[in-house]
Amino acid sequence: MTRLLRGLFLTLFAAAVILPMVWVVVNSLKSTSEIISTPWALPLQPRWGNYVKAWTEGSIGRYFFNSLLICFATLAILLPVSAMASYILAKFPFKGSQVIFTGFLGGLMFPQFLVIVPLFLLMRDLGALNTQWGLVLVYVAFSLPFTIFVLTGFFSALPDELAEAATIDGCTDAQTFWRVMMPLAKPGLVVALIFNIIGLWNEYNLALILLNTPDRFTLPLGLANLMSTNQYTSDWGALFAAIVIVMSPVLLAYWLLKEKIQEAMLAGAIKG
Repeated sequence: MTRLLRGLFLTLFAAAVILPMVWVVVNSLKSTSEIISTPWALPLQPRWGNYVKAWTEGSIGRYFFNSLLICFATLAILLPVSAMASYILAKFPFKGSQVIFTGFLGGLMFPQFLVIVPLFLLMRDLGALNTQWGLVLVYVAFSLPFTIFVLTGFFSALPDELAEAATIDGCTDAQTFWRVMMPLAKPGLVVALIFNIIGLWNEYNLALILLNTPDRFTLPLGLANLMSTNQYTSDWGALFAAIVIVMSPVLLAYWLLKEKIQEAMLAGAIKG
């Protein structure tokens, strides 16, 4: 009976997640009249041109590139910095290290809306307002607490004997970190990577405050802009196609990394 209820619950949960996505994909291949008249039916003739229209006329291609660039730049800075800070906090405790770690944990609970006004004024004074590099720095700062929290736990679980053996073999502290500890912490890096990709790709509030030029919009801002203009053009097929384009990279990233994520979760359970 318990197994039956568990299977029923998982089936309902899967349906609640999968069916809306399938509905969006199906409607992205319809004309506006088909979407309005038969929203639950399959398209009479798939309209792949909706994707072309969303990518070009809706400027989703430009927004896609902006998000890709900002996401890649943020991760390129965030992961190495977080890994180094987490390694020090986990393996080289010093006076005040717990205070610093607690401060990072406090950043997880700090609401964004409290810093929007001072952040806007700070970025304006730094000349970083409406710039992609400014948004990257803000994303790094806001993503550090979660990433350090995750990686510190993984580095803490690594045996100290491995670092000692590397030191005996002649490795410096930096070599021990890059050659020994970082490869062993790969499960934690994968977890941090996938969650940060999801968060950065879908981030809207900070980008809305810091960017005001459409040419520099990220995908969430571009999609919101497309939705507002769609009220006048009423091209719902292109809008659904844009939604599919927005969510596809995250789904693809999760699909490619799903085995690594499962391994990381299993490793965390065994270490726990």
